[in-house]
Amino acid sequence: MERVHENVVEAQFGPRAKAYVESAVHAQGADLDALEAIVRELRPAHALDLGTGGGHVSYLMARHAGTVTASDLSRDMLDAVAAAARERGLANIETVQAPAEHLPFDDGCFDFLACRFSAHHWRDFQGGLGEARRVLKPGARAVFIDVHSAGPALFDTHLQAVELLRDTSHVRDYTASQWTAALAHAGFALAGCRTWRLRMDFPVWTARMRTPDENIRAIRALQTAASSETRAHFAIEADGSFLLDILMVETTAD
Repeated sequence: MERVHENVVEAQFGPRAKAYVESAVHAQGADLDALEAIVRELRPAHALDLGTGGGHVSYLMARHAGTVTASDLSRDMLDAVAAAARERGLANIETVQAPAEHLPFDDGCFDFLACRFSAHHWRDFQGGLGEARRVLKPGARAVFIDVHSAGPALFDTHLQAVELLRDTSHVRDYTASQWTAALAHAGFALAGCRTWRLRMDFPVWTARMRTPDENIRAIRALQTAASSETRAHFAIEADGSFLLDILMVETTAD
């Protein structure tokens, strides 16, 4: 198989689909609680979970929406999500395989969109946001949640390096200013922004992605050699566990 980026992503996540469906980090969190409050209030008729991964956003939205479409690049991930939805008795979730940059949906066919921990894998960040806006009705709400870079080069270089070593399909964790600028360019109006810090348990974090031993050693070497400022920012622990910065942007489609 040719190693274009989309194939790298599918090769990384397809074999790990079950692990992401069962991941405690992905199945809970302050961001999911905040997202559910929004969806519960809006009660969308047709919601899109863009880059569904383990499906946790879809399961949440299915409790409050008429229909939920879970889209993802990985067929194996979608099959795992469909199986989990059946087990949970959620009959209003449908799955569609597609890259974020080329969605097979008509213009304006969704009245809500959520995208969680997906955009940092996209080949074309701006293109994916443009597609998100295209498939939303004017005035519809959209929520984007992802790891974000703190901004200073000292921290950004460390973050991108350990992310790529852990998962070779990683593209980039963007800064908050990059997120807001890209969303505005795509046709979204900013309605709110929240941030959290999320602890990554290093053994669990690497095991979920089946990170090769040599890459684990490289990550630990970078952590050990990091400056005191970097170690403090990421709160790096003795076993390699650390904190990630999480961003949640609430928007409206102009």
